[in-house]
Amino acid sequence: MSSVPVSVLDLATVSQGATTADALGATIDLARAADRLGARRFWVAEHHNMASVAATNPPVLVGAIAARTERIRVGSGGVMLPNHSPYVIAEQFAMLEALHPGRIDLGLGRAPGADPITSWALRRTQEGLGHEEFTEHVRLLDAWLSPHGVRAGMGHTLKATPAATSFPEIWLLGSSDYSARLAAQLGLSFAYAGHFGQIDPTEVIALYTQGFRPGPRLGAPHSMLCTSVIVGETDEEAQRLAAPSALQWLNLRRDVREPIQTPDVARERLEHLDGGAIHGTKIIGTPDAVRAELDGLARRTGVDELMIVTTAHDVSTKIATLEAVLN
Repeated sequence: MSSVPVSVLDLATVSQGATTADALGATIDLARAADRLGARRFWVAEHHNMASVAATNPPVLVGAIAARTERIRVGSGGVMLPNHSPYVIAEQFAMLEALHPGRIDLGLGRAPGADPITSWALRRTQEGLGHEEFTEHVRLLDAWLSPHGVRAGMGHTLKATPAATSFPEIWLLGSSDYSARLAAQLGLSFAYAGHFGQIDPTEVIALYTQGFRPGPRLGAPHSMLCTSVIVGETDEEAQRLAAPSALQWLNLRRDVREPIQTPDVARERLEHLDGGAIHGTKIIGTPDAVRAELDGLARRTGVDELMIVTTAHDVSTKIATLEAVLN
């Protein structure tokens, strides 16, 4: 891959027979590999009450990863803003930036990342953020994580930290055109969740780029596309390794919650459930084929960066996929 920088998204997935500690340790191992291999960023997502996902608290996990890596940027992909006080998020990421200057990203999402019952437990309501409220929260975060802060009246200025020397990058994330339009309007970087989004990424990126208004953070649009990838030595092996992600995708449709299964168990389950046509991963193949497809995707969409996510039973599969993409 030479056309654009490549980054990594991870959900700290929990495999069958593993513990939460195992999953978080595997994520740190993957982050260290990404750091060594030259990836641009390593982001962790926010999900709640899922048997297969241990990434429930991005700020805590970002801090742990940044402390165990050397140069890679580390961030959230993303923090689900409806679940949190925006000022608390601003303070958390200002502190992370102070601890790891020039290495912290704050990716923001509007989805809850949880089922209705868990959403109630998180914020005592099942209601999300309306468009206007979400926009206001993003504007406030942007201002709090800047040199000027927010004037709060009586000569008082509200900032996220008292004496910052640098600030996190702020990104808007989305799987539809809503966040693309808002990121363009606010002059922020935009990341499209193409690993599950249903809109042609070329259309979404073009919408963002054409509507972009320069702001204090960015003078020109900056976009990233996330897609799902698994690499095998042969096409057959790649398809076998991709079976757990296909089963997880089918389970989401069936509202079944379970850890990530082994490739052989997943393939057997898929055959039993008549799920052979399900593809939980977008790009599956040998190293040369995957690199060529990613390069073509970057050129076709015109994005500035790519991000890859790999759902697999073993972290070794994730690391091998990353090595194949970046080498």
